[in-house]
Amino acid sequence: MRTTGMGRSLAALVALVAVSGCTAQAVDAHGSTHGSTQGKTPGSTRGDTPPSASKTDRSATPGDDKAGGTTPSAAPKVLWSRGDKGNDVREVQARLHQLAWLIPAPTGTYDTPTVTAVKGFQGKRGLPRTGELDAVTWERLRGMTHKPASWELYPYGGQPAARPDPRCMTGRVLCVSKTSRTLRWMIDGKTVSEMDVRFGSQYTPTREGVFSVYFKSRYHVSTIYHTSMPYAMFFSGGQAVHYSPDFAARGYYGASHGCVNVRDEGKIAALFAQVRDGDKVVVYW
Repeated sequence: MRTTGMGRSLAALVALVAVSGCTAQAVDAHGSTHGSTQGKTPGSTRGDTPPSASKTDRSATPGDDKAGGTTPSAAPKVLWSRGDKGNDVREVQARLHQLAWLIPAPTGTYDTPTVTAVKGFQGKRGLPRTGELDAVTWERLRGMTHKPASWELYPYGGQPAARPDPRCMTGRVLCVSKTSRTLRWMIDGKTVSEMDVRFGSQYTPTREGVFSVYFKSRYHVSTIYHTSMPYAMFFSGGQAVHYSPDFAARGYYGASHGCVNVRDEGKIAALFAQVRDGDKVVVYW
């Protein structure tokens, strides 16, 4: 009787499974099902193919997408390289200068010092040392620096002169632009000469407005700072246009005490010889 009872229980269990149809379904990463795994051994896939022959074929060559291989990442786009010229290159150089990777002042030409500086920057940050400014290198450089100011782009001058102020268009005028940091010597609206200039700092600013030359001194020495002011042409109190050896040496990394400094001695010598007392001086932004 005991054996008969066990037989009946087993038969009932088999019948219950057959009626309920209970199965386990595999779901992939996209939520798709791949049919029933009923009756299959663990680890088998549809059609009972072995794992080594499944969708991801480990023997596939790299770059074969159809075989499930890994596609090598493309090299970043090169933005600037040796020989390129322009304002963008000048900005790159100014940013490298901020980090002391590039010591010379920006020139606007992607030259050998720039290539060397870029290689150094790349190597320090684990990037390929190509010396070319690619998109990845550019993003890293921008993230570590600030947008260069005008004086950083042209620390030793050379910036194109700004458009003359309307007040400079008549008569004999020393037309001084703070925007481009240039001086135009103009007569009746025509530019006779141009030169780079430097101004006072925020603590000793160069005054703006319309003035006139009231005193010239070829070998002037400041009675306040006891410094030489060659070719001085005074236009507002103690402020004058004059040659500055410090400007010639340090560029815009320094500032005046309010005067308009000129760095080219030859140009200001010629200007000094032409300017007369009473000539107009316009200082503007």
